[in-house]
Amino acid sequence: MQYFTPRPFQFSAYVSRLGALLFLVTSAQRCLLSPLSAVPSGPMYDVVVYGGTPAGLIAAVAVARAGASVIVVEPTAWVGGLVTGGLARTDRGRAETIGGYTLEYFSRAAKRYNGKFMWYAEPRANLETFETMIRAAKFDVVMRQRITAVASDRQQITSITIEDGRVFRGRMFIDATYEGDLMARAGVSYIVGRESRDTYGEPLAGFYPMPVRERTDEIMASVCVCLGGTGPHYAHGTPRKIRGRDARGRLLFGVAESGTQPGGGDKLTQAYNFRLTVTRQPGNRVPFPKPANYDPARYELLLRLIQAFPTIPFGRLVHLGPIANEKFDLNAQGLFSTDYAGGNIDYPDGDYATRARIWQDHVEYVQGFLWFLGHDERVPKTLRDGTNAWGLCRDEFVDNSHWPYALYVREGRRMIGDTVMVQKDCQTEVTKAESVAMGSFVLDSHIVQRLVTPDGDVIDEGSFPDGKTGPYEISYRVITPKKTECRNLLVPVCMSASHIAYCSLRMEPVYMALGHAAGLAAVSAVRSGRAVQEIDVDALRAELRSHKQVLSLPKKPGPEKRKSPGI
Repeated sequence: MQYFTPRPFQFSAYVSRLGALLFLVTSAQRCLLSPLSAVPSGPMYDVVVYGGTPAGLIAAVAVARAGASVIVVEPTAWVGGLVTGGLARTDRGRAETIGGYTLEYFSRAAKRYNGKFMWYAEPRANLETFETMIRAAKFDVVMRQRITAVASDRQQITSITIEDGRVFRGRMFIDATYEGDLMARAGVSYIVGRESRDTYGEPLAGFYPMPVRERTDEIMASVCVCLGGTGPHYAHGTPRKIRGRDARGRLLFGVAESGTQPGGGDKLTQAYNFRLTVTRQPGNRVPFPKPANYDPARYELLLRLIQAFPTIPFGRLVHLGPIANEKFDLNAQGLFSTDYAGGNIDYPDGDYATRARIWQDHVEYVQGFLWFLGHDERVPKTLRDGTNAWGLCRDEFVDNSHWPYALYVREGRRMIGDTVMVQKDCQTEVTKAESVAMGSFVLDSHIVQRLVTPDGDVIDEGSFPDGKTGPYEISYRVITPKKTECRNLLVPVCMSASHIAYCSLRMEPVYMALGHAAGLAAVSAVRSGRAVQEIDVDALRAELRSHKQVLSLPKKPGPEKRKSPGI
């Protein structure tokens, strides 16, 4: 196999070309692939994977190790999705639920730290680990190519066409993208947004306004638990009454009127952001950049939050989770942070130009947030100095101005299969006869909207309390479409789940475990000549167990004993 490194990737150029003409021409320099025929019929593979996310790569590794032919088509300029693109502090839940090729991957990434920082390797280490596994498995990855057409015949996908005109035929297909583009183009049923409370009888479903949670100045001034990575996150809930209108009665930027009844469904989804890799080490610190279209008016609500808590530190406005080599994964927390509530409304079903616009808007929003905190004279000097003590890592994302590669698409489309995983499947009805993976993370929805109450105060909406789960089993059926819609497609990321269940399922180790199952299921379907809905699931489960995939735990597991090193 020939393995070509992508040419240096500049984000600004990437965004400017993400419209209709982007990626129409590729070269060997820009691809990770062997030479392929460009004839319209295209090469035939046992399995075609669309999306070089962690789920897609683990699926391809499973296919290749099983001796079947596979190719991965990745729309962007990097492999590894969020795990290599910024989300370095893995949300793993209970470690004993993770096994198989997923555990192998994270163990490989941790080896360079002598076993420390399991789950929390640097982004560049995560990328190198995936590249090593790709080389060893000897499959090809086509980079910077998005899907333009899907050909089907009698409920079976026959081929996909990508932007440079190449056609890839396959016996089985796996959609491992965060957006679910192959699934949608194949005519598979899906939903964008939130079901109502009545749709599946889920108490947490639908429109969910959070009350004002009065926080003390002492709590809001404390930062040590965040830096330690083990304390409260304070991700949700307005900490004090803050007015949502300006002196002329106009809504502040990012604040909307409320017109939905609690429990009602809509087409909105939780906020996106960028997961930054940051440091305080002077030799490796690059100052946070000022965005090209900086507008301080976007951060008036942030200013009011700061004025309500004048001693609030930087580490209470963001969540700082330690990873290897004195670096931190910077994520959102609280009422106003790096989450861009309402900025993603048109993204899941948007065309490529729409998504490019939204992507760039998120870049400027997050960069503007950090620039405001570090430079606006209305911000207390201690907070400005505290912000400017941090910066991007000089040795990360070196071909992209040290900015993370991946927009954190927490939720895109979600398939609607014959089996839909819902809230009770994560909390009470946790065993499944056809389990192929496990999950255990809390039901975690980030803010969907900021709203103004009739009294004029701001509240956040879309997050919710009481999202605890126990370890739960995940049925094979949530990654298969309805047989009447498509017989040869598996969907391990945009799986068949309600918004509430997806709030726990949407963790990379779960995606990867389901990718492992999808890869082996695709091989089984090819070799048996059956539809993916008809394969021998018991045989699949046995093979997964032989790979040390965790399909179940004892009925009454004790407290977690395996602690991740390096915390």
